[in-house]
Amino acid sequence: MDAGWEELADPEKGSGWEQLAAGCARRRLPDLDVTVGVVVGTDGLLVVDTGPTLGDGARLRREIRELTGRPVTHVALTHGHFDHVFGTAAFAGVEVYGDAALGAYLDRHRHELRADAVRYGVDQHAAAEAADVLVRPDHPVDRSCRLDLGGREVVLASVGPGHTGHDLAVAVPGTPTVVFCGDLVEESGEPQAGPDAVPREWPLAMDRLLELGGETAAYVPGHGAVVDARFVREQRDRLAERFGAV
Repeated sequence: MDAGWEELADPEKGSGWEQLAAGCARRRLPDLDVTVGVVVGTDGLLVVDTGPTLGDGARLRREIRELTGRPVTHVALTHGHFDHVFGTAAFAGVEVYGDAALGAYLDRHRHELRADAVRYGVDQHAAAEAADVLVRPDHPVDRSCRLDLGGREVVLASVGPGHTGHDLAVAVPGTPTVVFCGDLVEESGEPQAGPDAVPREWPLAMDRLLELGGETAAYVPGHGAVVDARFVREQRDRLAERFGAV
């Protein structure tokens, strides 16, 4: 790993990056406390989610390149809500992965996503610009696939429906295994069930997350601090009670 990456994830540097395992880190963006992740291999570099604006995406791409010495080669989108996808167009030329249903969702809900962004404080012009250039995944994931980044394999798994009808998890095997959960798991508050949620299926999606990562994994919520399997299981049980699910 490049020395620059060590600086990127050094809390004393004040960069905001948190190292989760060798070659794997995340950052909580100040806007909406949304998490983005990075996984570094010898041949490729994966970004997980891209932030709520094109400006966020551009800053992430530039900062990662400066601090790792490597270009971003892949993006994985955990789901289609604006705070996770509106920065994607800033990663032009990069391979983009998402659940097989994500592309159609973005096409259908472009205007609603723009309105949501404005409602949550994004400048209306920035929201309109990002909505106009929304990026459909060019690699739809049906069930699961594996990415070889060079000495680092990453598993992309369609574990939903739950928070949406197109939830994708990103698992990075290692010590510990790291699982980027998107908004299937939230630590900073109770999970949000909007009109596109599938509440009765949500606990089953969290069971799939636990199968993917196991008992010793670090689970990375879409918002909030990194949690363990016990937290995921307890949140799963609360959701099952809340929605009358299994």
